[in-house]
Amino acid sequence: MTGELVISLDAMGGDNAPDIVIEGASIARERTPNLRFLIFGDETRIVPLLTRYPILKGCCEVRHTDKTISADEKPSQALRRGRDSSMGQSIQAVKDGESCAAVLAGNTGAQMALAKFILRTMPGIDRPALASLIPTNRGESVMLDLGANVECDENNLVQFAIMGAAFARSVLGVAKPTVAILNVGVEELKGSDAIKEADRMLREANIPMDYKGFTEGHGLGSGEVDVVVTDGFTGNIALKTAEGTAKMIANLLKRTLNESIVSKVGALFASASLQSLKNHLDPNNHNGAVFMGLNGLVIKSHGGASSKGFASAIIAAIDMAENDLAGKITRDLMNFNSSGSNDIDENVNEKKDETVIEMNIKEIQ
Repeated sequence: MTGELVISLDAMGGDNAPDIVIEGASIARERTPNLRFLIFGDETRIVPLLTRYPILKGCCEVRHTDKTISADEKPSQALRRGRDSSMGQSIQAVKDGESCAAVLAGNTGAQMALAKFILRTMPGIDRPALASLIPTNRGESVMLDLGANVECDENNLVQFAIMGAAFARSVLGVAKPTVAILNVGVEELKGSDAIKEADRMLREANIPMDYKGFTEGHGLGSGEVDVVVTDGFTGNIALKTAEGTAKMIANLLKRTLNESIVSKVGALFASASLQSLKNHLDPNNHNGAVFMGLNGLVIKSHGGASSKGFASAIIAAIDMAENDLAGKITRDLMNFNSSGSNDIDENVNEKKDETVIEMNIKEIQ
């Protein structure tokens, strides 16, 4: 980086806040020495924690608020009372240009509602999508949507593909990412009407991606493509199924390696390889999903992430800010030469009031 980069943090979100948030900030600061933080939350709890980490001295500004968003709070409730909360203020700092990204843990629905209300969607984007990296045999792939939109039409899927390709170029460093839509088969006749129409539109798109058509569920782990596009219902189930399968395999492997003296000796000889596998599958190393399609960067950390995981979310935010993710999405949308389905009034987002936004987020309550 050239110059300082400011990240705003909601110190009160997540299962073990504010401890893991502050420790995670210290880990990220070790990796990125010219990083600064705006930290929102209860200063009586935050300030004593900061004294434990000398590396954070002089690079943090704490802004006190005793208002927080609970894990079970509905998005509609968060919209009515959450603007002054630690979550709302950390997002507002992005809106005001005080920080280049906000990193938050905790209530996903409330984050989505507040982020969409405060930052608004980008021109050309109907709905924000939740995108993240997933581990594969080839390294990592981008997947979206992971739960923000339960039902999607063809325009939503095309917009997700454009945003996902920009994500892959910014974070994975792939000049021309391969992109595919998750489907029940690879044949063109399979899938819903929305999927088939999105497939047609993407084949005619004029954007920096290598569109491959359809991929199936087994292609997620193999890393067949750099970007996997799907609706939030399917994406969330696929992600959590993969996470559960990884945990099951890890537990079975641990049990098997402890069954006998011979297996324990074998595990000792294979310890380096087993540690490498553990690191690759560790969700804390892939933590940090982004609400894509907003006029600002909001990164969602898993609520149960460790301090190492929260640091990974901060590093992901830095990568996206440094590589101008929002700018790439804007330029790709301008170059998209569809039949006009993405032509919109640039002021339409500013015309949406709170009632309309509440209607749009009902499906994630």
